[in-house]
Amino acid sequence: MTLDRPGEGATMLKTFTVLLFCIRMSLGMTSIVMDPQPELWIESNYPQAPWENITLWCRSPSRISSKFLLLKDKTQMTWIRPSHKTFQVSFLIGALTESNAGLYRCCYWKETGWSKPSKVLELEAPGQLPKPIFWIQAETPALPGCNVNILCHGWLQDLVFMLFKEGYAEPVDYQVPTGTMAIFSIDNLTPEDEGVYICRTHIQMLPTLWSEPSNPLKLVVAGLYPKPTLTAHPGPIMAPGESLNLRCQGPIYGMTFALMRVEDLEKSFYHKKTIKNEANFFFQSLKIQDTGHYLCFYYDASYRGSLLSDVLKIWVTDTFPKTWLLARPSAVVQMGQNVSLRCRGPVDGVGLALYKKGEDKPLQFLDATSIDDNTSFFLNNVTYSDTGIYSCHYLLTWKTSIRMPSHNTVELMVVDKPPKPSLSAWPSTVFKLGKAITLQCRVSHPVLEFSLEWEERETFQKFSVNGDFIISNVDGKGTGTYSCSYRVETHPNIWSHRSEPLKLMGPAGYLTWNYVLNEAIRLSLIMQLVALLLVVLWIRWKCRRLRIREAWLLGTAQGVTMLFIVTALLCCAISFAGLCNGVLIEETEIVMPTPKPELWAETNFPLAPWKNLTLWCRSPSGSTKEFVLLKDGTGWIATRPASEQVRAAFPLGALTQSHTGSYHCHSWEEMAVSEPSEALELVGTDILPKPVISASPTIRGQELQLRCKGWLAGMGFALYKEGEQEPVQQLGAVGREAFFTIQRMEDKDEGNYSCRTHTEKRPFKWSEPSEPLELVIKEMYPKPFFKTWASPVVTPGARVTFNCSTPHQHMSFILYKDGSEIASSDRSWASPGASAAHFLIISVGIGDGGNYSCRYYDFSIWSEPSDPVELVVTEFYPKPTLLAQPGPVVFPGKSVILRCQGTFQGMRFALLQEGAHVPLQFRSVSGNSADFLLHTVGAEDSGNYSCIYYETTMSNRGSYLSMPLMIWVTDTFPKPWLFAEPSSVVPMGQNVTLWCRGPVHGVGYILHKEGEATSMQLWGSTSNDGAFPITNISGTSMGRYSCCYHPDWTSSIKIQPSNTLELLVTEHDGEEAPQQFSEDGDFVINNVEGKGIGNYSCSYRLQAYPDIWSEPSDPLELVGAAGPVAQECTVGNIVRSSLIVVVVVALGVVLAIEWKKWPRLRTRGSETDGRDQTIALEECNQEGEPGTPANSPSSTSQRISVELPVPI
Repeated sequence: MTLDRPGEGATMLKTFTVLLFCIRMSLGMTSIVMDPQPELWIESNYPQAPWENITLWCRSPSRISSKFLLLKDKTQMTWIRPSHKTFQVSFLIGALTESNAGLYRCCYWKETGWSKPSKVLELEAPGQLPKPIFWIQAETPALPGCNVNILCHGWLQDLVFMLFKEGYAEPVDYQVPTGTMAIFSIDNLTPEDEGVYICRTHIQMLPTLWSEPSNPLKLVVAGLYPKPTLTAHPGPIMAPGESLNLRCQGPIYGMTFALMRVEDLEKSFYHKKTIKNEANFFFQSLKIQDTGHYLCFYYDASYRGSLLSDVLKIWVTDTFPKTWLLARPSAVVQMGQNVSLRCRGPVDGVGLALYKKGEDKPLQFLDATSIDDNTSFFLNNVTYSDTGIYSCHYLLTWKTSIRMPSHNTVELMVVDKPPKPSLSAWPSTVFKLGKAITLQCRVSHPVLEFSLEWEERETFQKFSVNGDFIISNVDGKGTGTYSCSYRVETHPNIWSHRSEPLKLMGPAGYLTWNYVLNEAIRLSLIMQLVALLLVVLWIRWKCRRLRIREAWLLGTAQGVTMLFIVTALLCCAISFAGLCNGVLIEETEIVMPTPKPELWAETNFPLAPWKNLTLWCRSPSGSTKEFVLLKDGTGWIATRPASEQVRAAFPLGALTQSHTGSYHCHSWEEMAVSEPSEALELVGTDILPKPVISASPTIRGQELQLRCKGWLAGMGFALYKEGEQEPVQQLGAVGREAFFTIQRMEDKDEGNYSCRTHTEKRPFKWSEPSEPLELVIKEMYPKPFFKTWASPVVTPGARVTFNCSTPHQHMSFILYKDGSEIASSDRSWASPGASAAHFLIISVGIGDGGNYSCRYYDFSIWSEPSDPVELVVTEFYPKPTLLAQPGPVVFPGKSVILRCQGTFQGMRFALLQEGAHVPLQFRSVSGNSADFLLHTVGAEDSGNYSCIYYETTMSNRGSYLSMPLMIWVTDTFPKPWLFAEPSSVVPMGQNVTLWCRGPVHGVGYILHKEGEATSMQLWGSTSNDGAFPITNISGTSMGRYSCCYHPDWTSSIKIQPSNTLELLVTEHDGEEAPQQFSEDGDFVINNVEGKGIGNYSCSYRLQAYPDIWSEPSDPLELVGAAGPVAQECTVGNIVRSSLIVVVVVALGVVLAIEWKKWPRLRTRGSETDGRDQTIALEECNQEGEPGTPANSPSSTSQRISVELPVPI
């Protein structure tokens, strides 16, 4: 870049410092992150003569560091490595002498190297105060009329600061701050405030001892002349290495023109003095870092300046940024209606052109000067011919070497009715006891309203705005077939086609395997008990009537009893197989509460948030219907409907005394209200909200993190320990919360801690201290082993089991989600050995994601927390894309980068491999893509990879999984195969397609013909198959073809050709010839639409006799599959069914054995002698005739009288 920079550039830079800060604020550039400088100051134990003993202190502004460096006169260096990481160190100088006087600066060590040096401290001869430094700071974005803070740093504490203006004998302002810096404010800057200012200091007790004056600072007010125009030639978008001319033109001649880049105001300030009314700033060879927002202005000899020009965005890139196209009101348009295609891109000042796929010329143009936020391409009175895929491109009027990237497209559909939506059920289509099912009706474009219909009830109809319908199954009345439709806002009277029907089943209309088997076991046990009772009664009846022998009676009773015992044992076996849950493993079902919402505050006055405050409440659950904000736990302030981002705003406006109090919010779902959010406490009308401090468990010798939640973004944080005046740690603006780290927790670190927040810029406005948090080191058990039985990346409705275990016996377990306790499992004294607990989420919902951990305890002693498990619930955000760089085929020992490209920024990415239990890598990025490095890959790294992204602040809601990407680790590409469609024998003048296919995807193909030096065709890596069409075939197309992979990256991997395919051309259609030819005897047969089925035979010919073919082989018949068979039985169900069959068979065997005893008993009764039978009958009748003696005559006569054959 060649730009004129006069010698007084440094002075000019100071002159326009005020202006530059106002520019930054006016353009909304407060988010520019400058590398923070450390702070350097002096401390002395001689307040009236500080030069007698000087100690220099260096403080890191936002982080702790392990090394600090002190520089003197840019040559001498002294560095300190403290015993532990800290944010400030001291350098002892001692008494100031001529030898140690000079210019001092300090630095601190960051992860990327040394920081920027601090401001320069000038120590002069003994007896003099150090020379103060002087700079400015803008507070508000008004132009003209900035509010300006002039900062004077005096290096010592307890000094008096005086502000002088040229032309005035007395100081215009003075301050006595408690620190080393004074802030002089000039509100609503006017031309009267212009002038040269200096700052001086003196010791309070010695008003005659003054410091040297600071360097002068001249303030200039912009906006006294009209603003100029800034243009780029040849254009605002150029490639690196090309030249660019920025022309700044105004209405007045003889002015000095200045150009600056907003992203780096202090280093990119260029100016030219011309006699014309314009100035040209030339960039001879552009670089990527020249990209930015440029503006210009002009000023006269008295430094009175003009208004600023409009900002001009300059792009220096080798590839155009991508444009995006959006159809309004929808991509689905009814015949005869109008549609607008809105094309947007990040590049301003460039025209746009609309293209339709299949047409070479653009359909419409938009000039660069006519493009604004409401400009679009219009298609009026659309017809079916307008259906197609549209894209938009940049339209350049100058030449450049920038490459045009691929653009997103919009598929426009013209229909008589909107297309049908999709209908799905969550968590499944089968009702569970006491559970409801959510039907989700979805389309890919904006919808006014959804409707749900129930085929079994014609009068049933439900409506929903978001497409979710909750169906309960009370008394079995929820089962049936459902479908849905929708209508769009542009055509509210036209409903779409209905979705495909979806059938909901449950106990009232559908019997599941578990239900059938459980009922069968229960009925079986009842029938066995009834059968046992009937057998006993039957035996007693037979005993009374037929007088059966007691031995047989006892045997029958024993057989029936054994049958009952065997059946019970088999039932227990079935229970172990899975029907009787809870016998082997005790699982604790997690009753997930409605997710707790997040509460925070936002303001458009970062330096005075209380002037206008808005409270925001956000829920991680996608089914939230409404939000409620409460104050002090009672008075209902307001309710807000949930937006599409599942959040709601509650504007409070300017804070008054009536606003002070404790706030929290709830989220309402269909049938439940969430737990309250963390309480936000407003304690005053001019003070920041009170922060909340928390910490992880304190473990001796380990790192401890303290979390300070401050409610507002962009605030600084400070950590205090009871008994110490100064903060022990400070952090800059890092969001709404900060994490302070104690590297190694020891006894000296115990105590009460609190934190405070403050505004980012001086003078700081502080919050009240948080409630104190006591840190006490307790003896703890070692942390448990914690994992999920399956992958922690799950889809909604999946079943998740957490396993928490420890070698210690008889322990109780607690499960935590995001630091909050959600479930517990009491100790089990019955099971010896190691303790374990299993926590079960039967059906995972969108709000169930998060960071889970567990702990165990025994009375008063707790364990350390386990390592966290990140549970990610997918299918909430659009799926990302996964690409391999340089390509998906990698040589062993090399490295490959897998880039996961998402849709949203600030997400956390995870890389997954098929077959792996947990994600391989995690990355948290600020952009919308993450790179995963597979270093020195081997054969075991081959496989299918996919990735997801998810947000870490709201229940780890994740995206759909990306399409799987196959990574091959090999030194040789696998061999592809080549075949012709419809045949390799083609009649003259017809068309044929040669297909090259292989197992490697994402790699191009190239087609070769034998005898030709160059390849015929090339197919890029965007397709998995290479299709090479040959149209209007002739004799010149005959020949032998082969194909191979053609990677679009440099690689040492060997490439091998496919099989050789011979293409023959016949004179007419009816000529018979072989269908395929092959050198190696391999033929690929496709069964498209069942046309590959039939009888095949093959023959061959020798090189010596190429015209003679062999006899055909025996025919081989190829048949087609009978069709897919639905496998309805799982392994568990087969095992359970088999055990029930065993029970039934065992019952039949026992009954068969007993039945065979009846003929034997009949024979035994007829052949028994009279005495034996008499004795048996006597013993049987003793119960019936208790009063008759055994040896009485009557009994003898009875025995004689019954000695006759008795039929049984």
